[in-house]
Amino acid sequence: MNPFSELGIRHDIVNAISDLGFSNPTPIQEQAIPVLLSGSNDFVGLAQTGTGKTAAFGLPLLELLDFEENYPQALVLCPTRELCLQITNDLNNYSKNVKNVNVVAVYGGASISDQLRQIKRGVQIVVATPGRMLDIINRKAIDFSQVQYVVLDEADEMLNMGFQEDIDQILSTTPDDKKTWLFSATMPAEVRRIAKKYMDNPHELTMGSKNTGNANIDHEYYVVRARDKYAAFKRIVDFNPEIFGIVFCRTKIETQEIAESLIKDGYNADSLHGDLSQQQRDKVMKRYRERSLQLLIATDVAARGIDVNDVTHVINYSLPDEIENYTHRSGRTARAGKTGVSISIINSKELGKIRQIERVIGKQFVKTEIPNGFDVCEKQLFALVHKVHNVEVNEEQIEQYIPRIMDEFKDLSKEDIIKRFASLEFNRFLEYYKNAPDLNAPAHEDRGERSDRFGRGGSRGDYTRLFVNLGSVDEFTRGDMLGFICNTAKISGKSIGKIDLKGVYTFFEVENAVAETVQQNFKGAEYNGRSVRIEVAGDRDSGGSRGGRERSGGRREGGYGGGRSGGGFRDYSGKKREDRSGERSGERRRRF
Repeated sequence: MNPFSELGIRHDIVNAISDLGFSNPTPIQEQAIPVLLSGSNDFVGLAQTGTGKTAAFGLPLLELLDFEENYPQALVLCPTRELCLQITNDLNNYSKNVKNVNVVAVYGGASISDQLRQIKRGVQIVVATPGRMLDIINRKAIDFSQVQYVVLDEADEMLNMGFQEDIDQILSTTPDDKKTWLFSATMPAEVRRIAKKYMDNPHELTMGSKNTGNANIDHEYYVVRARDKYAAFKRIVDFNPEIFGIVFCRTKIETQEIAESLIKDGYNADSLHGDLSQQQRDKVMKRYRERSLQLLIATDVAARGIDVNDVTHVINYSLPDEIENYTHRSGRTARAGKTGVSISIINSKELGKIRQIERVIGKQFVKTEIPNGFDVCEKQLFALVHKVHNVEVNEEQIEQYIPRIMDEFKDLSKEDIIKRFASLEFNRFLEYYKNAPDLNAPAHEDRGERSDRFGRGGSRGDYTRLFVNLGSVDEFTRGDMLGFICNTAKISGKSIGKIDLKGVYTFFEVENAVAETVQQNFKGAEYNGRSVRIEVAGDRDSGGSRGGRERSGGRREGGYGGGRSGGGFRDYSGKKREDRSGERSGERRRRF
């Protein structure tokens, strides 16, 4: 008998979750589902991300609601649109064998008229972000007077983002006798207050100690000089050839800049932050889930709700402002019982923050040394050897080429062939890491010095500034423009400096040595049937604002994307950015 059946879940739902690969309930599911199925208690569930909380409340909802009736019976509130869509998708998957189940996702950044139409057609479960939900309530477009269950998922993050007032207004439209289920990874005082305000003697379930981290995550930190931070970050990535990670930054600007720098240096990376439209966000997440991206560079808010399997590393390029956010960040890896690594790159002034986080999560960080050049080359070599050894051979397709291949290698011994195959990739790392400096900061040094973000030297005098008659109205992002320039001009991204994207045109910088090549290769170029014009900027922008945030010059340190698949760019169809609605900036934050 399926263990989910023993918990009280009916046969058609058990069949659906079995098809999804769920055979055994997680600890929180095992303990929460029987309590919630009774339908008689308010509930507080504390558990880390990745432990199966969606099924813990989703399966009981599907058991308790009457799907013959077509009015809102359950409301699930969550902090971000990504989590909103994920919960909606999960509920639809769980209920695929149940008739008449209508689940509507309500979130900012998408057409409100489409969401209103779905609600009007009939809905039993509404999954929503607070801002957009309140907007729909204020339009008097939904009636929550018969709601029986309200779920507050990721309650701590909703409060961190400043949704307290919105939640109060939303819940004031629901009946007093409803049951409230609150799920959270941490239990700060704000969450305790909301539980007290909206619940009556709730059943409380805590998986592990409050606010602690996942036991399957190893926590490491590297101490570096500020000017070496980006170079150290890349070396850590190169030392982990099979990395599939999320990199956290504090600000949207930092997120975008680091992603662009990684793309220029040949890594499969992209950014995820609040300035992206829903279409742009969906495109990035699709590439990441398909693993055509190896590194996702994100802000805390943008990454909430990301549920991607097999994330190997979380890298804190910048430590979070709030201790609790470290728990949420590290929880992106080691999901569903797997192991993972959480890495923090810090300067000596941040050692105190590391000690504070240790006390909160109840685990000790391991101080780790930035690997030297030889270590990276050795790691990459054996990763290549392992990949060659385990590659799947398509015997049928390769057979026709074997005679020519054997003829080409007839004068080489087995040892010579092995050496040459290994050297194809290995030689690049040997050359790049020859005489590589030690990036570990001496223990006595003050690493808080001001410096260029990416440790670059040089001046703007090394670059020529060019004008091109394409811009954001042509649905380019800066990353898309970077890829378009590299493809059209047939140059490396490392030769490109600042990209200043405007509405109908763009200024970009290229190294003086390739400026003429760029102009030649752009002759005759077209985009969507329109001629592309490129010329030296000259006086076009004299006296005008260059926009954005000026960064000191010189090109970035080159590098190789460890274990990258093909490297570089995959598509350039970015959509025009839009302001995100329905979500707010954080308020009342507790600082370190």
